[in-house]
Amino acid sequence: MITLSDTTTVLELNPDLFWSDEDKWNPVQQAVQRTLTGALDIQVGTLTKGRPITLEPEDDSSAWMPSSIVAQLRNWAAEPAKQLTLTLRNQTRLVLFRHQDGGFEARPVVHYRDRVDKDFYLCVIRLMEI
Repeated sequence: MITLSDTTTVLELNPDLFWSDEDKWNPVQQAVQRTLTGALDIQVGTLTKGRPITLEPEDDSSAWMPSSIVAQLRNWAAEPAKQLTLTLRNQTRLVLFRHQDGGFEARPVVHYRDRVDKDFYLCVIRLMEI
């Protein structure tokens, strides 16, 4: 089960969403540059926050979400610095939307001229751990 919540609302997200950048995170960062004398200056550190968590469908036939969930995600994404609690694989993380990378996007599975509450969407939720 995947849930996303604020202090009052808990959304149960489609369990077929997958964490697409889970194995791309490397907390060790380094900066390398040459000094004027030609020596090498290396700075190494460990990142403690900011791990990206992108939840998205594997393909167009998986992880559909109803319009009610999409509406709440849009509302949350519209609030600056909105802190949420993500529960994924029995682990709880405090997260924010990664607005610099698009934050949240949704597109209808099937485009109809008139939207109704029964429509389904494919969503990409871009979060970062704080």
